[in-house]
Amino acid sequence: MIARTKWTSQDVSQLRKGLLFISPWLIGFLVFVLYPLIYSLVMSFARYSGLQPPVWLGWQNYTRLFTDPLVWKSVDNTVFYAIRAVPIGLIIGLLLALAMSRVVKEVSVYRTALYLPSLIPVFAMSFIFIVLINPQYGIVNEFLGLFGVPNTNYLGDPTGAKNVIVALAQLGAGNTALIFLAGLNSIPQTLYEAARIDGANRLTSFLRVTFPLLSPVILFNLITGISSGLQVFTPAYIMTNGGPDNGTLFYMYYMYKNAFSYAQLGYACALSVVLFLAGLLLAVIVYTISQRFVNYEIVS
Repeated sequence: MIARTKWTSQDVSQLRKGLLFISPWLIGFLVFVLYPLIYSLVMSFARYSGLQPPVWLGWQNYTRLFTDPLVWKSVDNTVFYAIRAVPIGLIIGLLLALAMSRVVKEVSVYRTALYLPSLIPVFAMSFIFIVLINPQYGIVNEFLGLFGVPNTNYLGDPTGAKNVIVALAQLGAGNTALIFLAGLNSIPQTLYEAARIDGANRLTSFLRVTFPLLSPVILFNLITGISSGLQVFTPAYIMTNGGPDNGTLFYMYYMYKNAFSYAQLGYACALSVVLFLAGLLLAVIVYTISQRFVNYEIVS
């Protein structure tokens, strides 16, 4: 049996100082993260408009949730978006990172240019996209018209509107690229030199050296991408208002409408709890499966 170590006055003093230093983060976590989580969980079992006292309903919100056709429509739209935006974003981010890692004189200029689009806020880019894809005077339709493609109202079609939002998401690939770039820079160059000595070309070096050693970074970007994909909201709110024909009624947007348009905060809280559990489950599944493919060690 291990004897319990007694706390000295110096240990207590150091603990107090440590808590004092992390108190801003600790207070922020308790007030803005933990408390809202617990409050949302409690309110998910009640009918609450935000103006009157909550009325306890038990599991009625969750029963309604699984029988609400708009919930399933929003889930379908969100899955449509996620399974396209996330993989495409990973590929574009990796390609940008490979371009940023090139040893050229103007590499800092190229990195800045490739990263700049991700600095534009999503709400601002949404307004820009509305102009760019306008069927009458948008430059996208003007450009496609040079190849005989007729003017198309992309936001007037449910599938087209979702594809536009998927395309809009790729302008934020610069953030993913920076993380990939950090991973690329951490790979020892001696491994590439050894691969060249063994006769490996660039493609073989990428598949045998870069990709395996970059797998932890790919996993991180995949999990964060899934989290962002499940929470898509701003483009649908600004560009389409959930339309046409609920074609861009994403899960987060439907949750927002229930909370602030329909004054059904209790039902919205139930939706948020299910979203949290779904995201957590997906992250666990991805992480568990990835253990077979992710390499955390560099063999010298």
